Amino acid sequence: MNAQEPEIRDLESRLTDDHHQSLRLWLRMLSCSMMIEREIRSRLREQFSITLPRFDLMAQLERYPEGLRMGELSRRMMVTGGNVTGITDQLEAEGLVVREADYLDRRVYTVRLTEQGRASFHRMAKVHEAWVKELMSGVPAEEKDQMQNILTRLKSHLSDVSRD
Repeated sequence: MNAQEPEIRDLESRLTDDHHQSLRLWLRMLSCSMMIEREIRSRLREQFSITLPRFDLMAQLERYPEGLRMGELSRRMMVTGGNVTGITDQLEAEGLVVREADYLDRRVYTVRLTEQGRASFHRMAKVHEAWVKELMSGVPAEEKDQMQNILTRLKSHLSDVSRD
């Protein structure tokens, strides 16, 4: 570890110089992601009394004003249908979303933001974006562009590998 690198006590703490560079990089990315997520979760809870999964569900719905089916929300959020149902129940009780039965299949429900939900999400999203900018402010813009390009190539490679 060089003098500029802070000591990290997390997923990376068990690594040695003998570990493969790819493993060290993966754990570094995972550590950074987890640190950012932990901070965002804490701030959402403190400032808006909302959980990250509830914020995420609202973010999905904000992109689709006509709403999304419960199953589609589950797929997009990569959580079980039961989790989506629980989150939707909470948001519906607060008047932030509405759940409507499909007129062709009463077993299928579409969820969409209410006007109150949309306004609430926009307030939170603006603050959320400022937090992310703050948390990433230690990296110069040019390096962020480089990281974005590198991660785009990695994501493309991973998509190709997972199709095989």
